[in-house]
Amino acid sequence: MKKRQLGHSDLYVSELGLGCMSIGIDEKAAIQIIETALEEGINYFDTADLYDMGENEKLVGKALKKVRDQVIIATKVGNRWKPDKTGWTWDPSKAYIKEAVKDSLKRLGTDYIDLYQLHGGTIQDPIDETIAAFEELQAEGLIRYYGISSIRPNVIREYVKKSNLVSVMMQYSMLDRRPEEEVLPLLKEHGISVVTRGPVAKGLLSDKLLEKASTSGYLDYSLQELQEILPLLKQKLAATRPFAEVALQYNLANPAVASVVTGASSPEQVRQNAAAVRSRLLSEDELAIIKKFTKANTYKEHR
Repeated sequence: MKKRQLGHSDLYVSELGLGCMSIGIDEKAAIQIIETALEEGINYFDTADLYDMGENEKLVGKALKKVRDQVIIATKVGNRWKPDKTGWTWDPSKAYIKEAVKDSLKRLGTDYIDLYQLHGGTIQDPIDETIAAFEELQAEGLIRYYGISSIRPNVIREYVKKSNLVSVMMQYSMLDRRPEEEVLPLLKEHGISVVTRGPVAKGLLSDKLLEKASTSGYLDYSLQELQEILPLLKQKLAATRPFAEVALQYNLANPAVASVVTGASSPEQVRQNAAAVRSRLLSEDELAIIKKFTKANTYKEHR
């Protein structure tokens, strides 16, 4: 599988990353999914301390222990579980980040994290303090690089201006083109990579199409609009290939994107996603069709 450089780092990530939140808590099944990913050439594994109250990090660390020096482990911080485990609160403070990283390292069974990401963030956060935490962890050798997971343009701009982040993780798909106008060009200009999630838009951009469609639609698409657009796109772009291939290739066609992260609850799903990433690139004509029939959405919220 092809790899792309992650920002200005020396990390080269596979064009497909495994979103580990979906692997479940059954150890045997989870490890089988991760081993299949390795067989398919995936080297980028994305988890978070939030997932399954840390159990996800434990599974990921155990599955990757023997190949630790050959893979890139990305995890996230900022969501702090309440003592009674009934939910979590947001804590981007330097003190918390520097304490939480120790717990993640222990659960992952490693002495360094390749990519440590802030798991959200708002413009009201103590951003300078948060950046200082990441910079110190990098200087201490506990993390190699850092990034953020955010869809808030104002927050992203602050980190671009003030920090040395190498990546931003964000939702992006044919139905969610919000990053295209004000975020992707900015990140490309500054040599910061995008890691995308949600490329198949909750299954709408797969061959299942409208099977799981909500009556409320998706983002700023009404259900009626989806019923009109999706079959049309499938007919024009995916008559001879799975629709999900087109969806993943749409993400990878943007020069700011380094890797597209997809979840998988079975080895077969991993293989299908890997095949999609290896499939034929979209032509300029196909990209033009997509942009003609989908909305150039912009961020109205999340400011």
